[in-house]
Amino acid sequence: MAKKVVATLKTGAGKQFTKVIKMVKSDKTGAYSFKEGVVMNDQIKEFFDGKK
Repeated sequence: MAKKVVATLKTGAGKQFTKVIKMVKSDKTGAYSFKEGVVMNDQIKEFFDGKK
């Protein structure tokens, strides 16, 4: 089933989106966590800058 999802994202409107993963350090504990999301290609920089 995963192959169908990947094939769907590679065609049509799916090419406009990218899955991004950002590592974030907690100020309280110092541990790292991961923030991930699917954003439009023109909003990737904003995601990593922390604006979104």
